[in-house]
Amino acid sequence: MMPVPGVEDRYPGLAPLDPEARDDLARSAVRRVLPKGTLIFTEGTPCIGFPLVLRGSIRVFKVSAAGRELPLYRVGPGESCIISTVCLVGQVAYEARAKAEEETEVAIMTPAHFSRLLGDASFQRFVFALFARRLADLMMLVDALAFKRLDQRLALLLATGPRARRVTHQAIADELGTVREIASRLLKEFERAGLLTLRRGRIDVLDPEGLRRWGR
Repeated sequence: MMPVPGVEDRYPGLAPLDPEARDDLARSAVRRVLPKGTLIFTEGTPCIGFPLVLRGSIRVFKVSAAGRELPLYRVGPGESCIISTVCLVGQVAYEARAKAEEETEVAIMTPAHFSRLLGDASFQRFVFALFARRLADLMMLVDALAFKRLDQRLALLLATGPRARRVTHQAIADELGTVREIASRLLKEFERAGLLTLRRGRIDVLDPEGLRRWGR
């Protein structure tokens, strides 16, 4: 039995685990509810474990010496934190920061628990399949920052992470390094194209694949 209802629904890749590994996960994973704004980890701190996001959203980002934030990715239900995986597998400290964007529920595997389960072939496939998808998202970010127009960068930003995102147009503008008026105009353009819908303080992505195509 899983430690929190909904884990297998959110992470179907766990289904092939053998009974012993599933029991280990049930006993060892810790359920936590993180209030909005909770700083989950920062640069240079030891790894706390492998988070399985059940609801909500975690924002992972870097901070420059001048205090400017560079968003790397978001972790929603069914997704993984590539930096946590690197920390656990490589036994190194975090090299970025993570914050709960809204109230977020997670089931966290401790480092010792993660290491034990990594001996299970099914769990290895689960971890590295998530890792590969997240790495592809990061490669898109690097490509966008280096070569893309602003609308393409915004499209790729919205194509990754949760479908429903509670965020203001100003926050989107800050992430892109532009002004709110331009961010709002681009968001309206995406809405007219049927890629998303806009509500007050919220963006609902309707067609993430369409946004990815826009960003190419």
